[in-house]
Amino acid sequence: MSVQDDLTTVQRALDDLYRSVGRLEQQMGGGLEMRRVRTDADHLRESVALLREAAPGLKTPRRPDLVSIPDTPYDSTLWTDSDDEGLGARDRHAP
Repeated sequence: MSVQDDLTTVQRALDDLYRSVGRLEQQMGGGLEMRRVRTDADHLRESVALLREAAPGLKTPRRPDLVSIPDTPYDSTLWTDSDDEGLGARDRHAP
């Protein structure tokens, strides 16, 4: 079986589970335990959807291009109008 076939099988099983949880919820009411089961079923559906999105790219993920940062110091004029975090502007005093 291919990955797509396996994901389709899992999706069908989850759809059956979701319908069964709905029927149980109608019979038993929406107590805390039922809400937990419903939430768990929702999380499983979301996880399978994420797997399905990632399935075509199951090979090796492409690494982002690295950006080199030079060792030279930054131009000091970049900080001319800046405030020191938590201290305020250099020419003013804190209240």
